[in-house]
Amino acid sequence: MQNLSEHIAEHLGDILVSREVRLNELILTVRKDAIVRALTFLRDDSTVDCKMLVDVCGVDYPSREERFEVVYNLLSLRQNHRVRVKITTDEDTPVPSVAEVFSSANWFEREVWDLYGVFFADHPDLRRILTDYGFEGHPLRKDFPMTGHVEVRYDDEDKRVVYEPVRLPQEFRSFDFLSPWEGAERQLPGDEKVDETAAEKAD
Repeated sequence: MQNLSEHIAEHLGDILVSREVRLNELILTVRKDAIVRALTFLRDDSTVDCKMLVDVCGVDYPSREERFEVVYNLLSLRQNHRVRVKITTDEDTPVPSVAEVFSSANWFEREVWDLYGVFFADHPDLRRILTDYGFEGHPLRKDFPMTGHVEVRYDDEDKRVVYEPVRLPQEFRSFDFLSPWEGAERQLPGDEKVDETAAEKAD
């Protein structure tokens, strides 16, 4: 893999941000504006020969200036090796689509757009693929609320699916993070049945 890394660096050195071999996989980080060039080379070069794009996925690091990583996992069946390519971007900067290089990227990029909100420029059909019509936000972002923004239910009177804002009763919003058996100031159900004298003897 080290020889493969050197070979790729000779041809793509001007767009490589970093490269390393980890767990017998080559991991490359390239400039986002050059992702099409990088994947085209990795597909067409006979030494690399990565003809299969196995997956495109997103990663969210909210503390970073460019909070998102887009990760492309490539496989060469002929050479029996894998190459992982990474780029970074922020919430506003589009990433070039690689659907022209690998047709399988079409749905993979739609998934990253749907779940993380990473926009792919020149994508032939960039729309949501997993969430519902009218869904607000991108659910795999670290800052997306656990409850979501709306809840969906079937309304018998209207005979249709309706969307309503999420409403949580106050009792579910107030947590003291204490054990239910120790330190709770309120009386727990069943406490009224305890014989205080017997409880003191048990202590």
